Amino acid sequence: MTNPNRPMSDAELAGQPAAYWTGLAYEALIAYTRARQAEMGYTQPQFWLLRNLSANDISPDGRGMTLPELRAAMTTYIRPEDDLAAEAEVLLERGWSTRDAEGRLWLTEEGERARVDLARNAPAIRAALHQGIDDADYVTTLKVLRQLIHNADATGARVSPGTDPH
Repeated sequence: MTNPNRPMSDAELAGQPAAYWTGLAYEALIAYTRARQAEMGYTQPQFWLLRNLSANDISPDGRGMTLPELRAAMTTYIRPEDDLAAEAEVLLERGWSTRDAEGRLWLTEEGERARVDLARNAPAIRAALHQGIDDADYVTTLKVLRQLIHNADATGARVSPGTDPH
């Protein structure tokens, strides 16, 4: 495909396949985010586990969850290489979670504090990624991507261009 670093005219860009560029963007953004998180001593899946176990975040009720339940909850964003069992063991070792007799993971108070602390890293990561991109251009890009998704109806979710799917 096209060298992503080669300068291109607007006419050339207009003829480029969106799937190629969104794929490159996805991989680059995930790699960057995960590298920054690793520098800070945690992984993205560890953060997701904490978020999914927290009643103050994604968990609807703060109840413990088994690994299969957590995997199901994260199905839209977990990556094939993510080993939730290994990541959960790290949370247990750090005292950020406990496991009950039924195999459910529960967030500890220390784990909740860690989740809050780790969440504070997100604005710096976002700022670095958004450097040189004004909010209007970013919003336009997301609107275009949402319209492409709508046009492709790839998820079957029938996302309307004017609605928020989340």
